Amino acid sequence: MFFSIVSPIYYGEKMLETLVSRIEQSLNPITDNYEIILVNDCSPDGSWQKIKEICATDQKVKGINLSRNFGQHYAISAGLSVCSGEWIVVMDCDLQDRPEEIPHLYNKAKEGFDIVYARRVVRHDGFFKRMSSKMFHFVFDWLSGIKSDSSIANFGIYNQKVIKEYNKMPEVARTFTSLVNYLGFRHTSIEVQHASRADGNSSYTFNKLINLSLDVIISNTNRPLKLAVGFGFFMSFFSFCLAVYNIFAKLAGYIGMPGYTSTVFSIWFVGGILLMMLGILGLYIGRIFDQVKQRPLYVISEKLNC
Repeated sequence: MFFSIVSPIYYGEKMLETLVSRIEQSLNPITDNYEIILVNDCSPDGSWQKIKEICATDQKVKGINLSRNFGQHYAISAGLSVCSGEWIVVMDCDLQDRPEEIPHLYNKAKEGFDIVYARRVVRHDGFFKRMSSKMFHFVFDWLSGIKSDSSIANFGIYNQKVIKEYNKMPEVARTFTSLVNYLGFRHTSIEVQHASRADGNSSYTFNKLINLSLDVIISNTNRPLKLAVGFGFFMSFFSFCLAVYNIFAKLAGYIGMPGYTSTVFSIWFVGGILLMMLGILGLYIGRIFDQVKQRPLYVISEKLNC
């Protein structure tokens, strides 16, 4: 197989036929040796039924149905586990990633690159999604010390050897882009046109974005733990200085009556700091707990044309 196109599907019933048609129109001038892998992440609409209909008439399209909703990045991993192409393209199903950009990505890869990312210079997303993306990348860059690009997501073309190494990584807290970045290889990016969503709204709620951000940060850096240690040391030093000041102030007669308010405030403040530090530590311990259980990352309930 020369090309494998992997697309996670969620609320994609109305877009699937257009998606497959545009992918095939983009690939046919290059080669007819390709496969399109549609991974249904237990979408509550009729996406799986539509995938069945497409697979029945087009043997180049392969369908994978997950047993429950595992999440976008786990659905991508499921698709990558069965792909066999020399070059693999990962793209969303909402047609914001334009299939017409695939030849441009491939032409750049032929210059000797193993990875070519699609960089969305002008994004056709809502204000909230654009701002939350910029905020996440700002916090991630600060915590990890790694310079990330908010215009790059999953859309790109990847050599088979990159995906083989990606499939070896068993991280439970997984995001496709961060794991691929960890692998290295020779990579670059090109500017692509970003389209508006073909139908409906993004399925990423605020809670999902927060959980995804925590997964990315915690699985890629331990700097929050180092910051917690540094902040704890600073609080200890500040408390020591405050105690020395109170002793001298008492001896000098500046303090006539003990302050109940300041005492309660200090207890609440230090208690809040301790709870925050324990929370950060608990997040890392929770990820360790999830990892050592060694449960499967996803469960495939049905395959078509595979």
